[in-house]
Amino acid sequence: MPHLTLEHSANLNDACDVQHLVDMVHEQAAQHGLPPLVGLRTRAVARANYRIADGDPRYAFVAFTARIGPGRSAETKNEFLVLMLDTIDTFLAAEAPELVVALSGEIQEIDPDHRINRNHIRTHLKASD
Repeated sequence: MPHLTLEHSANLNDACDVQHLVDMVHEQAAQHGLPPLVGLRTRAVARANYRIADGDPRYAFVAFTARIGPGRSAETKNEFLVLMLDTIDTFLAAEAPELVVALSGEIQEIDPDHRINRNHIRTHLKASD
């Protein structure tokens, strides 16, 4: 069920391999244990139209959002969020040092009463065992 989204300024695409960033975030999230791997989905969305502060082209943004099911403690959610932001920060410092990045993160709980999930991946993975 966990959905991890990296919304980012399009200039990130020119500065680094965004798919590698997605892979790193996904792997770190899976290792943490908050999201079960079978339901984990991680994606990046580039925003072509944006302006940051005074418009300096070195400025970039990454807004991380995790949409998760309810029931995790505040401590677990905060620990997960810090891990995700640290992962992104570390990646960007190494792979896109020329960018000045505004990084934000948020965890949103999905309302189970207003959600439908048809995950055929679970069935496929169970059959593969």
